[in-house]
Amino acid sequence: MALRSEEMILNVGPQHPSTHGVFRLVVTIDGEQIVDVDPVIGYLHRGTEKLAEDLQYTQIIPYTDRLDYVAAMLNNYALVHTVEYALDLEIPDRAEYLRIIVMELQRVASHLLFMGTYLLDLGAMSPFLYAFRERERIVQLFNEICGARLTYNYMRVGGVKWDAPPGWIEQVLEFVTQMKSKIAMFHELITGNEIFLHRVRGIGIISQEDAVNYSLSGINLRSTGLAWDLRKSRPYSIYDKFQWDVVTGENGDCFDRYMLHMKEMEQSLHIVHQAAESIPSGPVLGKVPKLIRVPAGEYYTSIEGARGELGVYVISDGKDKPYRLKLHRPSFVNLQILRKLLIGLSMANLIAVLGAVDIVLGEVDA
Repeated sequence: MALRSEEMILNVGPQHPSTHGVFRLVVTIDGEQIVDVDPVIGYLHRGTEKLAEDLQYTQIIPYTDRLDYVAAMLNNYALVHTVEYALDLEIPDRAEYLRIIVMELQRVASHLLFMGTYLLDLGAMSPFLYAFRERERIVQLFNEICGARLTYNYMRVGGVKWDAPPGWIEQVLEFVTQMKSKIAMFHELITGNEIFLHRVRGIGIISQEDAVNYSLSGINLRSTGLAWDLRKSRPYSIYDKFQWDVVTGENGDCFDRYMLHMKEMEQSLHIVHQAAESIPSGPVLGKVPKLIRVPAGEYYTSIEGARGELGVYVISDGKDKPYRLKLHRPSFVNLQILRKLLIGLSMANLIAVLGAVDIVLGEVDA
């Protein structure tokens, strides 16, 4: 008599540590094999875009902190960059350098958190502790410059809220030097580990065609070999003043996405080092009207966020509040390929694939 299996529906989340937030996966399995997946989002929806319609432009900045809440500095900049583009503002040089420093330090902090939580998802505790130890040093630097540890509200239309305190730039340079040696340690601890390699190599492969068709961006796109990074492809701020490389993968699998996080930390540290060594003196806030009114029209700008293209689309009717604000959120867009990646895999690989896509639910749901 032949054995017969029946399909079973399994809920993963919405309260589950390895779903990286309140995210629910309704998984249909046949034995251990995934037959179908239905991602369910919206548990964290706060209506940020609608709330912005009743807020002045400066008042919106703290709301952006709560999107990708592990990369808040980048969210802050995305909004003020669009407003500055609409107003055609000139930003003081020192403010731009400070922005670059904090944004790239934020990228390193975000990638460290990815590395630590991803390895924890796969059953390794030590990398999680090491990653948070190094991230804490960045958080302390941010606390010194803006008085907050997670949601910073540091960027301003026309510049930044405060100048760096005495000795802060020197601390940044010291951190960069030490962090480079820590990345080498992480490679020794993780990258060559046979158990880790067995869990991630050849798993969750994204083809370059699928990456483009699904509008993926950030590391998910670059892991397929496509060198698309808005800091190079459509330069903004003063990124064109610094020497650095866009790193890409080859196979588009979970291992490539892990490696790109590691390599991008090295590139970000290289940018921070150059900016900190050449930062000019001067004001940190340009000439901005006390009441900001964006000229009537439609405006869109995007930046390279920690997880891909982070865009802000503003429709203005000439008043001090946006008529409409729409956010292009990379975590939300990148999440759409998850079902395609998971069908046919075993349940053991579900968390490995989800973790490598690297989403933050605050940005998915907004």
